[in-house]
Amino acid sequence: MGLKIFLLTLLLSFTISNFGQTKSITLSANVNLPKDTIVSNRLVKSLNDFLALKENPNKENVFVEKEDLLETSLLLDEIKKIERNAKTKDDNFYKGYLTNIVQLDKDNFLVQFSYMGVNENIPVLAASFEFIAKQKDTKFYFSSPLKRNTSSWKTKKIGNCTFHFKNTLDNKVASEYVKTVALLDKKLNTTNAQIEWYGCKDFPDILHNIGVDYKLDYNGKSSTNFTANENNTLLIVSGNDDESFSSFDPHDLWHERARFAYSRTLINKPVDEGCAYLYGGSWGISWGDILKTFKEKVASNPKTDWLTLALYETPQLNFGESQEKHLMADYVVNALLVKKIEKEKGFSAVVEFLCCGKNKKGGSDNYFIVLEKLTGINKTNFNAKVWELITESKV
Repeated sequence: MGLKIFLLTLLLSFTISNFGQTKSITLSANVNLPKDTIVSNRLVKSLNDFLALKENPNKENVFVEKEDLLETSLLLDEIKKIERNAKTKDDNFYKGYLTNIVQLDKDNFLVQFSYMGVNENIPVLAASFEFIAKQKDTKFYFSSPLKRNTSSWKTKKIGNCTFHFKNTLDNKVASEYVKTVALLDKKLNTTNAQIEWYGCKDFPDILHNIGVDYKLDYNGKSSTNFTANENNTLLIVSGNDDESFSSFDPHDLWHERARFAYSRTLINKPVDEGCAYLYGGSWGISWGDILKTFKEKVASNPKTDWLTLALYETPQLNFGESQEKHLMADYVVNALLVKKIEKEKGFSAVVEFLCCGKNKKGGSDNYFIVLEKLTGINKTNFNAKVWELITESKV
């Protein structure tokens, strides 16, 4: 109850200030703007112009400098469509409020702002963010505080990967990770790609470091990874209680590198999952052991409708030890198809299959166009051909 009263008081204390844009940020009555009026006006105008471009591709935001784009892209992704309330279906439910400005030095400021709305007279806080605002010439540029917040951390570069960590780094695991990345990137024809990895304790630690003070969507969440991809560099901010990089999952690494190399809109999920099984296993289980279990538990009937299983057109068949550690029959079918394609046509053909586009509900025409082109397998002979692959596969 106290929090609601506080938020309502805060919301009512704001005085609206219009700077000529339909979604201009509102200034708190208590915000301390820079004493220099020119600097103050320049900062507020730049912030509004920066936020007006937030729905555009991040690299097109002219209020972000190239050297700050990677980490700022991560934070910009968190602000996209922040005004929308999914429950009320109101695209402009939450309004932006400038809550705090702290001058760090002559040209740099810490800027904090929030998005709030009112539902049935109760204020709702959607999110609070903080950025570094840097004055250059006649405007301000904005960046995530990630570098500032981790300036005391240690760094180590191995190959094309730079690891940022608080205390220690597991060099053996990190080196194996870099080696695996290089192997996958060679397959995917990715060249000179860089990785910046930050090891955070948990989800709240990630949010603090990247500049998210609070976000309603993340209430109760304890662990995850955040990623951004700009300038041929992948940023990974990890919050899975692994600050020293003591492990990595080859299955997840496949997905990570595939999405770095190719657009998500092109990647076919069943094929992608098949590749992840084939090249990375799952849940620490090798591809060989997955295939063995599949043949023991699933592949006993030559009349099985593999066509339906392979394309997500019915509830999927899980043959893993639990729902959490699932092993899916459709992933295995696609892994066998990928293995055949790579053996007969090379990995460039696998990429063509991988990037055949998303399967649409009730139809997967492009999947079969590419599959038939590469293998001769079509909807008519699919079940028979898959059964051949199963019986011929060795474990």
